[in-house]
Amino acid sequence: MSLQERKQRERAERERLIVTTARELAEQQGWDAVTTRRLAERIEYSQPVLYSHFSGKREIIGAVALEGAGELAVAVRAATARADGPRERAAALAHAYLDFAAANPAVYDALFQLDGGLAFAREETPEPLKDAFAALLECLGDMAGDGVEPGLFTEVFWASLHGLATLTRAGRLPREYVGPRVKLLVERLPVV
Repeated sequence: MSLQERKQRERAERERLIVTTARELAEQQGWDAVTTRRLAERIEYSQPVLYSHFSGKREIIGAVALEGAGELAVAVRAATARADGPRERAAALAHAYLDFAAANPAVYDALFQLDGGLAFAREETPEPLKDAFAALLECLGDMAGDGVEPGLFTEVFWASLHGLATLTRAGRLPREYVGPRVKLLVERLPVV
């Protein structure tokens, strides 16, 4: 291995450490606890080293969001691959999405609540975000019905799931009724 390759590998490992540490700290104590000073202390590098990877907290949030988008896409695809029929796939997608949001609140916030500097639904949208939406579209697109654009249908279903995840987490909706809510949502879907 050349010196250049080793330096690139070490840089990638440091970046991975920063993202992992930020994510762990945010999951334990919330995003307000994630500061460049605390991260530098935890990873045992100086703040200038941290800044050589990320311009600040906003970019770190974005990196956590991109990682989470990849994980969400994998979870959705795994859940829907085991389901038979369109309603069962939609229910599996909904449960996988809501489970991901509940199990990874800081990552979910990085994806959908905080400013990580990421563009959504644009040409410059990063691939992991596009892929997460594609995972939803793959499952739901053929359920849109006549005259309904599949992407728009998927956005509305996603917005419903986001509302359920956000309101449940905030305690506005009782957690014990997640199953009946998903069932009701899925039963109202047109099956083409």
